[in-house]
Amino acid sequence: MQSNKNNIIFDLTIEFALDIIQFAEELQNKGKYIIANQLLKSGTSIGANVKEAQNAESTEDFIHKMKVAAKEAEETEYWLLLCNTAKSYPNNKCLSEKLTSIIKILSKIIGSTKRKQKKQIEFSN
Repeated sequence: MQSNKNNIIFDLTIEFALDIIQFAEELQNKGKYIIANQLLKSGTSIGANVKEAQNAESTEDFIHKMKVAAKEAEETEYWLLLCNTAKSYPNNKCLSEKLTSIIKILSKIIGSTKRKQKKQIEFSN
């Protein structure tokens, strides 16, 4: 549907995934294996779903894949909240701030795509 060239959400999710990998390694080094694995899975899945959406078969498929990316972002937000709140865990507010931006962009993409789709349906009827 879209190329990755000049694609801000794709670029942000790649950068975020690389940061998540680094943070998960830090967690593992501190023996926090379970949260590290959960965070690694959900945090890297955001970009994977955004990438998959770029080759969606339809607008509905694109919206669905972007919604999955948004759900993964919400899960990642939860794991980061635990890390940032638990006294025995390293804190990474910078990742939380980056994730908030990603969530806002995903929400805007989903909303604008739905509106565009609705207008196309109304126009064709």
